[in-house]
Amino acid sequence: MLKRVMFQLYITNCDEAIKFYQEAFDGKILCDHRNPDNSVAHAEMEAFGQIIAFTEWSKNKAFSMTMEFCFHFEKGQEAAIQKAYNVLKDGAMIWSALEEPCGYAECQFELIDKYGVFWCLFC
Repeated sequence: MLKRVMFQLYITNCDEAIKFYQEAFDGKILCDHRNPDNSVAHAEMEAFGQIIAFTEWSKNKAFSMTMEFCFHFEKGQEAAIQKAYNVLKDGAMIWSALEEPCGYAECQFELIDKYGVFWCLFC
């Protein structure tokens, strides 16, 4: 039986990224396991009832991001989306700004953040 589903992020400067996402999502750290060099082996954060997992990623490993992480909120949660946008937009490549009209959502944004993670939040 499936126990849970989580997002797994492989990020360079993982400690910095975890703090960034904690601020954006009011995240709560659930666990933090370290490698011998004190880099993040595996950490988990709860954000909006979901688990985001983190692992430090070495710059000498190449791969490309082909996923977008989407959080679909109930109506009335625009403040959470606004807060996340205000943090995540720093250094981001904006695909769809919060201020732009969207045909499928009253409040929505899409961006690739400064860590290379593709996000879409909407309600």
